[in-house]
Amino acid sequence: MGRKSAKIAAKKGAADKAKGQIYTRALKDVFMASKNGSPDPSTNFLLKVAIDRCKKFNVPKDNIDKAIKKGQGSDGVGFSDINYEGYGPGGVAIFVETSTDNNTRTVANVRSYFNKVQGSLGTTGSLEFVFERKAIFLVNGSSVSDGDEFEMEMINAGAEDISFEDDLYEISSEVEYFGAIQKKLEELGITPEEAQLERLPLNYKAITDEDTMKQFDRLITLLEEDDDVVQVYHNLEVEE
Repeated sequence: MGRKSAKIAAKKGAADKAKGQIYTRALKDVFMASKNGSPDPSTNFLLKVAIDRCKKFNVPKDNIDKAIKKGQGSDGVGFSDINYEGYGPGGVAIFVETSTDNNTRTVANVRSYFNKVQGSLGTTGSLEFVFERKAIFLVNGSSVSDGDEFEMEMINAGAEDISFEDDLYEISSEVEYFGAIQKKLEELGITPEEAQLERLPLNYKAITDEDTMKQFDRLITLLEEDDDVVQVYHNLEVEE
């Protein structure tokens, strides 16, 4: 399985098949981009990327505006970013990123989801050798006029790996080059389909039992449907 396929499989849980979940995922990206920067997409590149993605999925403007205001703390509540690490059905490693205004509620919910499927939460850092953090950009091929020149520009900006598949460029780099690649894309007038820091599996775990797989899907769905959960990563080995 290619790295790109593995990344996409790790990002997209079973719940993303539902339209509501696609809305939720896109709006969480808007919230996080607003939370970590300006509410103005003309000066906040990641917010522009997130809003463009929402528009592609026909997310209502009111919902987008609410996510931006929430990220700016317009309701007077501050949000803390907290990560949870654990193992789900079949021993699959699961890394959960959350942003919450109530730590007690969030940890109780996340723990309950793992308990429902006989999974277990681990200590912070327990999955250090399971995932690596990378900067990932996805760029539509139609945005690029000269592929060779584009790839050279990306390499000069710090990209360590560039692939092209299904009319999409995937650019990956070490985390510290995220800003440089982002700036170069802005200079080139290119808005990527995605631009974010991700956790990519260094090794994979297979599930062969159907009941175990159902329990795993249930856990991912429960996590992704939680309002406090921003992103879920896992190292399930997915067949092509």
